[in-house]
Amino acid sequence: MSRLTDASMFVALATLWGLSFPAISVGLEFVPPLLLAAFRYDTAAIVLLAYAILRTDGWRPRGMNHFQAIAGGGLFLVAGNGLLFIGQQTVPSSVAAIMTSLVPIVTALWAFVLLGERLSRVGVVGVGLGFVGLAFVIQPDPANLLGGDTIGRLIILGQVASVSLGGVIIQRAGPTLDRLPLVGWSMGLGAVVLHVLSALAGERPTIAIADPTAVAAIVYLGVFSTAIAFLLYFSILERYGAFQAALVGYLVPIVATTVGVVVLGEAIGWPTFVGFGLVALGFGLLKRRALAELAGARL
Repeated sequence: MSRLTDASMFVALATLWGLSFPAISVGLEFVPPLLLAAFRYDTAAIVLLAYAILRTDGWRPRGMNHFQAIAGGGLFLVAGNGLLFIGQQTVPSSVAAIMTSLVPIVTALWAFVLLGERLSRVGVVGVGLGFVGLAFVIQPDPANLLGGDTIGRLIILGQVASVSLGGVIIQRAGPTLDRLPLVGWSMGLGAVVLHVLSALAGERPTIAIADPTAVAAIVYLGVFSTAIAFLLYFSILERYGAFQAALVGYLVPIVATTVGVVVLGEAIGWPTFVGFGLVALGFGLLKRRALAELAGARL
């Protein structure tokens, strides 16, 4: 496979995921947050499970480890994303995208707690840098912790913790089910949970949901930035491995920030960019050996 094709796959995935953050901001103008998240994963689950039924034989979950993985993925990895939609009601899409780049670092902490994976001293420094970067992004005001969009940013931090925990729970369960149906079932369960939470929160769809812009946002989020993006992600994962696939997450904020500033007119302060740089540096220290191996393989 040519280097141009390699690069195009990474850029395409980063673009699909990066545009999801502005799409959420647009969709929130018409649909309540939890309901919008539920519609996203309704759509994605239908597409992914239909594709899995057509392309794989073992698409039915069997065994406790499969159900544990689906439960962990559905409750934390998928339904936990509802917090992102709630947070983006007040937080710019570009800031939300930058905050989600902390997921690999928080995942390392959950893996330390639940899987017993060790952190080296340099890794601990990397985790620390990541959280220092997060402080730059959140920019809490000690005199007014509930003011501005600080609460929204803390809610998105909850989403980061939930998504990271979901990934570790799946790893701990050790499912042998193919990734495609596993993700499809998890998204189906997560969508049901989000619908229940939406109803409990008193969210109700209005006529605005039929607006073409709202429909376009839901279709983009469900089909393109979730179903198609995950198929592309799995392709990258199989060809290049988990570490290189994870690097896509650091291109996503660049796409989201560019679109947020240019198209949506969002204003991003310099501390946010400093914070993203520190998070990326922290990731580099945490995964320094994998980066060194990747650099050696490219030379």
